[in-house]
Amino acid sequence: MAKGKIVVDIDKCKGCELCITACRHGVIALAPAGRANVQGYRYLEVIHPERCTGCAMCAQMCPDAAITVWRESGKGKA
Repeated sequence: MAKGKIVVDIDKCKGCELCITACRHGVIALAPAGRANVQGYRYLEVIHPERCTGCAMCAQMCPDAAITVWRESGKGKA
């Protein structure tokens, strides 16, 4: 199975939660209350990186292009 890695530009994230809805594996969540980016928004955090398959649905749903997804297959980088 492919393994993925999510990288979030927290200063671009406005916490709209569209990516969280799109993630079928529960990999991501909003930062706890009290933690905000430079714009004052709670931002996205990766809470279960081991569950990420690299499907990139979160990145496709992000209206602000704040998410980059890297995918690695068993044969090397894909």
